[in-house]
Amino acid sequence: MARSKHIDDILGAWPYDPSSIKVRMCKGADGRDILQMRVDMGLLQMEVEGRPDGERPHGCDTFFDYLLSRVIHDGDDLELSEDECLEIDRELVQFYHRRVCWLRLEQYREVVRDVDHTLSLMDFCQRHAADENWIMAHEQYRPFVMFHKIQATALAELEEDGPEVAVQSITQGLQRMRHLFEDYEVEDRFEDDELVQRLVQMRETLREAYSVGRTLRERLDEAVASERYELAAQLRDELRRRERARR
Repeated sequence: MARSKHIDDILGAWPYDPSSIKVRMCKGADGRDILQMRVDMGLLQMEVEGRPDGERPHGCDTFFDYLLSRVIHDGDDLELSEDECLEIDRELVQFYHRRVCWLRLEQYREVVRDVDHTLSLMDFCQRHAADENWIMAHEQYRPFVMFHKIQATALAELEEDGPEVAVQSITQGLQRMRHLFEDYEVEDRFEDDELVQRLVQMRETLREAYSVGRTLRERLDEAVASERYELAAQLRDELRRRERARR
């Protein structure tokens, strides 16, 4: 009789809950760390380094790394083929699943690392894909990806550098989000955007919880706007000193 390959015991011991994201870190057969996410009717298992599925496309850590090597070798006029676009779609979905896992586990620097991969790959698609509809199918999610980066960066900095730095990080992230809305000529939607409102709420919650007033960056912006340049220079020097101290 053939050996059974079912995973009934695993699924039975880890029930699916549609109301929450269930993620765990565990060990592979060789002792390496792996991520697992429980999904309806099964589970996803991901590597913590390189590409989440553990594949090495064309010997590279990720498919994006392979594409970059092609540009270096063949020049910047590379145009993505249909098959390459499909492979990019696979990689984007995999990195999405992994960053959701990192968020659930509160591993915020890992979230930022995977978000940076996604944003860089989206930038690459803008430059090298011929199908505008395919590009826009990805670009519609850019604010959501940026939201994850701003959120994770602020939470990491809250742990590492304190609440004022975290609040300042959200403010800077919101400025980048506004520029994105301006680039797509939808600036009138910025204030009412759900993701923007969630970031503003997060920032104000941090202010209240940690009694954070105006940050050094905000005071600098106000000094420049009111043409108090001597004060602005002092604030800028203090900001640079603090940034050097955190490195």
